[in-house]
Amino acid sequence: MKHCSRCVMPETSETLAFDGAGVCTVCQQVEFKQTGIDWHAKKIEFEKLVEEVRGKHCYDCIVPFSGGKDSTYTLWYLVKELGLKPLVVRFDHGFMRSTLNENNVRTFRALGCDVVTFTPNWQVVRKLMFEALRRRADFCWHCHTGIFAYPMRIAVEKQVPLVIWGEPSAEYASFYGYDEDEEVDERRFNTLVNLGINAEDMIGMIDNTIGEYPVTTRDLRPYTYPPLAELRRLRLRSVCLGSFIPWDVRKQVDLIKQDLGWQGDEVEGVPPEYDYEKIECFMQGVRDYIKYLKRGFGRTAHLASIDIRNGRLSRDEGEALVNAYDGKRPGSLDLFLHYLGISEADFMEIVNGHVVSPHEPFDLEWAEANKMNQKPWDFEQWTRVGGADRA
Repeated sequence: MKHCSRCVMPETSETLAFDGAGVCTVCQQVEFKQTGIDWHAKKIEFEKLVEEVRGKHCYDCIVPFSGGKDSTYTLWYLVKELGLKPLVVRFDHGFMRSTLNENNVRTFRALGCDVVTFTPNWQVVRKLMFEALRRRADFCWHCHTGIFAYPMRIAVEKQVPLVIWGEPSAEYASFYGYDEDEEVDERRFNTLVNLGINAEDMIGMIDNTIGEYPVTTRDLRPYTYPPLAELRRLRLRSVCLGSFIPWDVRKQVDLIKQDLGWQGDEVEGVPPEYDYEKIECFMQGVRDYIKYLKRGFGRTAHLASIDIRNGRLSRDEGEALVNAYDGKRPGSLDLFLHYLGISEADFMEIVNGHVVSPHEPFDLEWAEANKMNQKPWDFEQWTRVGGADRA
């Protein structure tokens, strides 16, 4: 399998392509970010955008908030650096950890923010997880569509014409580049977020014979993007802060740890030096494991590549981390199988149907031989309530 000659990302990564020297498109984008952008001018552009709405509505902007490193820094920047009054909108995907919740309390109290939290129907979520796994080998459809669609609905409801996200996708993928404006709009939603499956599709796909709760169109409204006419009427802008200031995860994590008391956490399959990565979901280990089964790389390859591009890690050091941490079966998989009511053999059969060539499928014997040696400290706190039976 071909890998980038500069970072450690393989050809199976979605949207990735290589130039004549074998350098991937994301490395090329980040090089452009570091050398080809007038960030002073970009910051002025952002400040003008903010001034157009400051003080004219009940809130100056909406900040979609997971509580991870990027949304926390975004909120800090908007409040501390720009003095805005944001409305924080949280979509509770069902797998939030105690460290994350404690971080959120500290952040909201330190910054002084109003917060709206939405928790969707678990019976609907469970069916969506299974269907997304079966159709795309990616059970996170409900999380990603909810996180991106629900704050937009709140913006329309509250009549707030500016939504501000964190890092742009050019930091890790090539759907967009740093040489173009990336609006977090419906086009992006349909390209990056919903796996090519909209809510109307899901209604026709879900097996409503399983479980007692029948899923209807009303149940999927939180995962549906607002009508374009409503967005245009509001003249809503939805942008990434990282399109206007140079995004540097390491520096930003240091800042929020120092200023807000933000704490990192153990995450399955992630080296301890990256304790800031994906701490918001106790199913993250399963998601990264599925990516490895499908594409032959996991979370560590992504993290090491970021540090390589920023001159903080050599390629050899990155490869060593990848070999040590990627591709290990997480303990959380047992809980995941309990939620969906399927066996590990069922799981492997589903995922193996989505393997991206030239990567090749694994079997149960391989999975047994590649189990993680330990579980995160809070593993026993993760709720076991809400399992399914598909027998």
